[in-house]
Amino acid sequence: MRFQNLFRKNPLPWQLKMFQKTLKKKLRLKAFQKYLGAIAPGKKCLLVTCGDNNGAMNYYLRELGGEWCWAHMGTTNIAEMSDLLGDKVVKAEDNHLPFPDNYFDYTLSIDVHEHLKDPQAFSAELRRISKIQGQILITVPDGDKRKLVNVLKEKIGMTREVYGHTRDGYSIAEIKSIMNKANIHPQRSSTFSRFFTELLELGLNFLYVKVLAGKSMAAVNPGTIAPRTEDQLKSVEKSYRIYSLIYPFFWMFSQLDKLLFFTEGYVVIVEGQKRQSN
Repeated sequence: MRFQNLFRKNPLPWQLKMFQKTLKKKLRLKAFQKYLGAIAPGKKCLLVTCGDNNGAMNYYLRELGGEWCWAHMGTTNIAEMSDLLGDKVVKAEDNHLPFPDNYFDYTLSIDVHEHLKDPQAFSAELRRISKIQGQILITVPDGDKRKLVNVLKEKIGMTREVYGHTRDGYSIAEIKSIMNKANIHPQRSSTFSRFFTELLELGLNFLYVKVLAGKSMAAVNPGTIAPRTEDQLKSVEKSYRIYSLIYPFFWMFSQLDKLLFFTEGYVVIVEGQKRQSN
């Protein structure tokens, strides 16, 4: 069966089809929905991403309301994201975001800090482009090496270099410290993606990076832990079909995280607010 006929009854773009079969990305979207709520018309919003974002998260965040702009570190995925969104996605640098001062009511950063050599400069940029009292949301992986899944990552060769990270991640306290130094006032914080979800994600990433990508015809660059383009998805068509069939069982297994409500998750989210300059 041709890949394009695989979802003949489902007219969704390939990015949204993939999102429907994710675990961690859905949890991230749920977390953002909790922090942002319904965004009032006319509010200006920005999402900055890095790594394996293909535009699906942008698409669903846009449904919350507001007027959105998009920025992405590097050039990978920009064309795919722009095609899905029907909007321009600008290339961002870690020390420069190409937007005016005091512009955004909501500024979101998804898993960017751990990729950067100088996350403080990037955080200062988040503050600069945000309005006074503007809301700034940052998510990063929790890099605590004592956590079991993080231990397993190292043992099976899924190191930070494989993920394209300069460091494993940050704790809530570390992100709050970065915010304070950037004159962003930390407010609410939480974690998500507990042990069972993270274990499943690790297994899927390992399968793609260490097994499937080596056999596929689509080029896979360092930092690529899942298909980023339609060609890369086509190159693992048979495996993806199998995964789609067993996804309901993966989802049910991930629900065991509810038994671990008393533990911290493997992803950190911190909300901050832009302070007046001293």
